[in-house]
Amino acid sequence: MRKITIKVFVCLMAGAMMTSSCIGSFPLFNKTLAWNKKLSNKFVNELVFIVGSPVYALFGLADLLVLNSIEFWSGSSPLAKAGQVENVWGQDGKQYAVKTLKDGYEITKPTGEKVLFVHDNTNDSWTLKSDGQEAEIFRFNEDGTIRAFLPDGRSMDVTPDEAGVYNLRMAMNDGMFFAAR
Repeated sequence: MRKITIKVFVCLMAGAMMTSSCIGSFPLFNKTLAWNKKLSNKFVNELVFIVGSPVYALFGLADLLVLNSIEFWSGSSPLAKAGQVENVWGQDGKQYAVKTLKDGYEITKPTGEKVLFVHDNTNDSWTLKSDGQEAEIFRFNEDGTIRAFLPDGRSMDVTPDEAGVYNLRMAMNDGMFFAAR
């Protein structure tokens, strides 16, 4: 009788963990996959993937049961890349240094000027800090929409989908939208 109770308890706990809407970022699995993609060619990638399948399964399970749960309840990934700097090419053809901070990003322009994007957990918003000035860019509303703050002082709520992005672009460009390829 006791074995049945323990099995039922374990199954219920596993079910609760898996259905807690904790999608998470799967950091271990994704880091392993990114490493595999950097290998020389697609045949080597496939060979490493097949041979390393137990590693993918183990890391996926660790992400599912432990790391994603920690990320869900704490609000941050235990394997976050705080302090890491990546060089990113901008649309203007120039290279920018993006440093991951605990609460956002520090972007160093090619001119040496630094811009901060900071996340505020209290109101779930993102703020731009540049040249000694601060401007809230957007915040996540409780109803699932996003409140965007426009440069002219207006704000608007948009849905987090293609239609919302389109409406925001239309508002930013006074009703003109230019498609680029």
